[in-house]
Amino acid sequence: MRPKILIVDDERGIVDMMKAYFSPQYEVLTAYSGKEAIREAERQPDLILLDIRMPGIDGLSVCEIIREHVTCPILFLTACVESADKIRGFQAGADDYIVKPFDLDELGARVAAHLRREKRRQNQPLVRFFGELAVDYSARTVTVHGKPVALSRREFDILELLSVNAGQVFDRERIYETIWGIDGEGNSDTVMEHIRKIRVKLLAYTSFPYIGTVWGCGYKWNG
Repeated sequence: MRPKILIVDDERGIVDMMKAYFSPQYEVLTAYSGKEAIREAERQPDLILLDIRMPGIDGLSVCEIIREHVTCPILFLTACVESADKIRGFQAGADDYIVKPFDLDELGARVAAHLRREKRRQNQPLVRFFGELAVDYSARTVTVHGKPVALSRREFDILELLSVNAGQVFDRERIYETIWGIDGEGNSDTVMEHIRKIRVKLLAYTSFPYIGTVWGCGYKWNG
């Protein structure tokens, strides 16, 4: 079955151009407004290309509305590169930014890279147990003694990366590039703050140090 991508833009010419480019390789869904995008998201695409500047419901609002219900990558298409919009976009759950005008081959390469990453995640074991702690990678949940640990999306992404590669040491830069991408708006200090929050949340249920610090090197999963 071919991957399914949703293209959202109020400029029909841009949608038609991208649809013609991607159709030989992917099943392509289209939407020309925020309202249509929300409706098409119910079809569970594998990736969404989402324009920011649209009349009515803009792309940022669409992302905020659907992000809790879809786990696929969302790539923003925008002619606006203001940092405030980028920050809000990543907070809303965006995975990448594509600046207009863009090169179709570069866009295609980014789409393929995100889809490969998602496929690797899907091929991971659905549930793994680390003593009293269980990670359900399909449901994206963590429990300790059956009690749920409330993690944000990025916190779970970090825990997932470390736990799947238990014992392997990751420095902050590698974690940041893996989770946020090389073009992420931020720096590796963000990783330190997210790991601090994960540890605090886990300590409410267990004293075992699941995320260990290897001084001068980075972090690893103990389990």
